Amino acid sequence: MTLSALIIAPFAGSLIAACMPANARNREAWLAGGVALFGLLLVSWLFFSHGTDQVIHERISWVPALGLEFVLRLDGLAWIFSALVLGIGMLVVLYARYYMSPEDPVPRFFSFLLAFMGAMLGVVLSGNLIQLVVFWELTSVTSFLLIGYWHHRADARRGARMAFTVTASGGLCLLAGVLILGRIVGSYDLDVVLAARETILASDLYLPALILIALGALTKSAQFPFHFWLPHAMAAPTPVSSYLHSATMVKAGVFLLMRLWPVLSGTDEWTWIIAGAGTCTLLLGAFAAIFQRDLKGLLAYSTISHLGLITTLLGIGTPLSLVAAIFHTINHATFKASLFMAVGIIDHETGTRDMRLLRGLYRQMPRTAILAIVASGAMAGVPLLNGFLSKEMFFAESLLVGGDSNWWMSYAALAVGVFGVVYSLRFIAVFFGRPEQPLPKEPHEPPSWMRLPVELLVLACLVVGVLPGISIEPLLHFGVVAILGGDVPEYHLAVWHGFNLPLLMSVLALVIGAWLFQLLNQRFNLQQRDRAPLIHRLSGAQAYENTMLGLTRAAAFLVRHLGTQRLQPQFMIMMLAMLVLPALLVGGLPPWEVAWPTAIDPYFVVLWIVGCVCALAAAWQAKYHRLAALALAGGTGVITAVTFLWLSAPDLALTQLMVETVTTILILLGLRWLPARLTPKELALKTPWHVWLRRSRDMLIAVGGGLGMALLAYAVLVRPLPEGISGFFLDKALSEGGGSNVVNVLLVDFRGFDTMGEITVLTVVALTVYALLRRFRPAPESVAIPAQRNNPLDAATRQSPAAQANIGYLMVAGIFMRLLLPFMGVIAAYFFMRGHNLPGGGFVAGLIFSVAIIVQYMLAGTSWVEARLTLRPHRWLGYGLTLAGLTGLGAWFFGYPFLTSHTAHLHLPVLGEIHVPSAFVFDTGVFTTVVGCTMLILTALAHQSTRGHRLPDGRPETVEAGGA
Repeated sequence: MTLSALIIAPFAGSLIAACMPANARNREAWLAGGVALFGLLLVSWLFFSHGTDQVIHERISWVPALGLEFVLRLDGLAWIFSALVLGIGMLVVLYARYYMSPEDPVPRFFSFLLAFMGAMLGVVLSGNLIQLVVFWELTSVTSFLLIGYWHHRADARRGARMAFTVTASGGLCLLAGVLILGRIVGSYDLDVVLAARETILASDLYLPALILIALGALTKSAQFPFHFWLPHAMAAPTPVSSYLHSATMVKAGVFLLMRLWPVLSGTDEWTWIIAGAGTCTLLLGAFAAIFQRDLKGLLAYSTISHLGLITTLLGIGTPLSLVAAIFHTINHATFKASLFMAVGIIDHETGTRDMRLLRGLYRQMPRTAILAIVASGAMAGVPLLNGFLSKEMFFAESLLVGGDSNWWMSYAALAVGVFGVVYSLRFIAVFFGRPEQPLPKEPHEPPSWMRLPVELLVLACLVVGVLPGISIEPLLHFGVVAILGGDVPEYHLAVWHGFNLPLLMSVLALVIGAWLFQLLNQRFNLQQRDRAPLIHRLSGAQAYENTMLGLTRAAAFLVRHLGTQRLQPQFMIMMLAMLVLPALLVGGLPPWEVAWPTAIDPYFVVLWIVGCVCALAAAWQAKYHRLAALALAGGTGVITAVTFLWLSAPDLALTQLMVETVTTILILLGLRWLPARLTPKELALKTPWHVWLRRSRDMLIAVGGGLGMALLAYAVLVRPLPEGISGFFLDKALSEGGGSNVVNVLLVDFRGFDTMGEITVLTVVALTVYALLRRFRPAPESVAIPAQRNNPLDAATRQSPAAQANIGYLMVAGIFMRLLLPFMGVIAAYFFMRGHNLPGGGFVAGLIFSVAIIVQYMLAGTSWVEARLTLRPHRWLGYGLTLAGLTGLGAWFFGYPFLTSHTAHLHLPVLGEIHVPSAFVFDTGVFTTVVGCTMLILTALAHQSTRGHRLPDGRPETVEAGGA
C-alpha cells in the first residue's frame, strides 16, 4: 500500500483542509506542507531502498471477474516527476502561506491545491492507461478550480473556462486514442503496451491512435495551436501559476509523450506531428514573450516556448534528444518556479506587475533582485547555470536534424536562444534604472520564509549548472533507463565539452540576444508595447471565443426551435420515442414465437380489470377532480403491487407499495400549485375544437407508446435466455452472500456497486429538489385553493360548532396518529432486520420509517413535529453515503475487492450464535440515505404547501421555506 499512500494522502488532506475554519491559515499550510513532505520522503525511501533498476508495482483488485485492477507503477521516469510534483509542491505551500491574504478563503485554496497534487501523482504513477486518463481529466477539473479561485474576477472565470475547455477536450481525444491503443495491443496495462512496439507500429490503427494521443498531450502542454489558454491562466494566484507552469499541469503532456515514447516514436508521422508542433510553439512563444508588459505574461509565453523546446526534442526521436528533453524538464521546473515566485514577491510588495511602472527595484529589494537575475540567467542559458547545459544539448540535437544539407531546425534553435536572451533581459530590466512613476506600494523585501523557496530553487540552478555530473546525472540516468531500457546512449553532463558548434551557438545566442534587446529598446521602445508585431492578429484566444460564441448561438437556435418549457410537448416526444424505438429493437431481435397463456386465473383478470379502470378513471378525472384522480392513480399502483405479490415477488411488492405511498403524498402536496379546476360544463364551453383534436392525438400517442413498451417487454420475456443466471444467484446467495433472500443479496452484495451508485444519484436528486424549493415562492394567482378560501379555521367561522368539532376531531386524530410513530418504527426495524433472509431490506425499511414521519407532518404540522423531532435530512444523507462507502473500503482494507461482503459468526451468552454480514452495515447506509432523501424532499414540499395556512390547533404556520 506504499504507492497508494502517495495518492491517498493528498486527497485525504484536501478533505481535511476543506473542513478547516477560515482563520486557520497556519494549520492549513502545515497540513499541506506535511502531506507534500510525507510524499517526498516516501518516494525518496523507495528510490534508495529499491535502487534504480526496479519497477515497483502495486495492484489492487477492483472487479477480478472482468480483470479490472487499480494499478500503480513507479519507475525512474515516474520517480522524477513525483519528486518534482511533491518537492516543488512543498515549496509552493510555504510560499503561499505568506502570499495569500487573510481575507482569501484559504481552506478552499489548500484543498484545491492538494487535490490537484493527488491528481497529478495519479497521472505519473498510473500503470493502466484508462486509469491514467481518469486522473488526467481530474487534473483538468482541479486546475479549473485553482485558476478560477478568485471567482469574483471576470478574467479568472474566463481563464478557468478556457483552460478547462481546451484541456478537457484534449482529454476526450486522449481517451479515444487510448482505447484504440488498447484494441491494438489487447490490454490497457502499461507494461503490456510498452512491450508491444512492433505490434503497434505495424497496425493500421497506429496513425489514428497517434493523432488522438498527440491531441491530448499537445492541449495539456499548451502546444501550437492550443497554446492560447496558458497566458489566460495567469489570472490564478501566483502560487498556482508557479506550480501549474513548472512541475505539474503543463508537464503532464510532455510526461505522456515520454511515457509512450518507446512505442510511438521513431516514425515520420511522430516527427512531423510532435516536432512540427513543438517547433512552431517554441518560436511563437519566445517571440510573443519579448513584447509582454505583464511580468506573469512574459513568464507564461516563455513557458510555452520552453514546453515547445521539450516537445521538439521528443519529436526528434533520437535517444540523446530524449535525454535532453528529460534534463530540460527538470531544469525548467526549477528556474521557472523560482521566477514565478519572484514575480509574486514583486507584485505582493509593490502592488503591480506592470513592467512600464517597475524600475530600480534592486535598491529596495536587493536579495530578491539577485535571486531573480540568477533564475533569469538560467532561463536565458547563461553558462554555469542549469539552463545552459540543457539548451546546449538542444543545440547539439538540432544540428542532427536534416543532415548536412537541411539546417532549418538549427536556425530555429538559434532564434529561440536569441529570443530567450531578449525576454530574460526584459525581465531583469525591472531591477535597474530609475522609477518613472510612483508605485502603488513602497517596495521592500518580503519575509524571509517567503523568500526561502526561491533561494532553494536558485541554489539548485547553480549546483546543477556547476556540478551536473554529481548533482543531477545519476537521477537523470534513472529516468532515461526507465524509458530506453538497456539501449541508453553514452552521454556525460559537464560544463565544458571543448570548442564545438553547440557552444558557438550558445555564445551567438547570448551576444545577438543582448544586441537585439538594446536595438528594440532604442528603436521600438519595448517597455510601452503591449502586443507582438506580425503575429498579434493570429489570436488563438479570439478563435476560441468565436467558436464558443458560435456554439452558444447554435444551442440557442436548437432550444428556440426544438425546446419548450411546457411539459406536454416533452412528454409527446418521449411517448413517440416509446412508440418508435421498441419497434426498431424488436425487429432486431432473433425470431420469437408468441406464447399465449394456457390457463388464466379469473381472479387475476378481475384484478387487472380493476387496475385498468382505475387508470382510465384517473385520466378522466384529472381535469375535473384532481384529488379523486390521485386516489385512482394510487389504486393503479396498489394493483401493480398486488400483481408483483401474485407473481411471487414480495420484495418488489413491498417496495412498490411504499413508493406509491410516498409519491402519492408528494403529488398531494403539489396539487395546490396547479391552476384552478374547471367544472365539466365550464370545460366544455371553454375548450375549442382544436384542443379536443390535440387531446385525442395525445391520447393515441400515449396508448401507442404504452403498447410499444409492452410489446418490447413481452418480446424480451419470451426470448430464450441463457441458462445459469438465475441458478448462479440461487446457488451462491446463501453460501457466498450470507443470505437466503436472493433479491436483497443481489442489491447489497453481487450488485452492491450499482446500489452505491443508485443511492448517490438519489442523494443528488434530493439535494437538487431542495435547492430548487428553498427559494421558491408560488405566485398567489397560480394557487388553486387560496390559503383562506373555504377554510373552516378562519376568523369568521372558527367559533362555529362545526369548526369546533372539526378542530377537536383533528386534534384527537393527531394524538392517536402520533402513536403510530413508534409502532411504524418497530415495523421498519422488523423489515430491515429480516431483509437479508426474508422480504424486506434497507430500502423498504427506509420508506416505511419515512412514511411514519410524514404522517406526523400531515396531522400535526411542520412546527409541532420539528419542535419535538430533530430532523436533519442533510446529515442523514451524509451519514448514509459515508457508511455505505466505508463498508466498501473495509473490504479493500482486508485485501478484497471493493464492497466484497463478509459474514462474521458471533457467539453471545444469551442469544447464542448469530451471524452479522457486512452487508448489514451497507444496508444501514441504504436505509439512512433513503430516509434522508425522502424527508428532505417531502418536508421541503410540506413547508411550501403549508405557507399561509394554519395548524390544526389554530396557530399560524410561520416556518420558512426549505427549513427542513
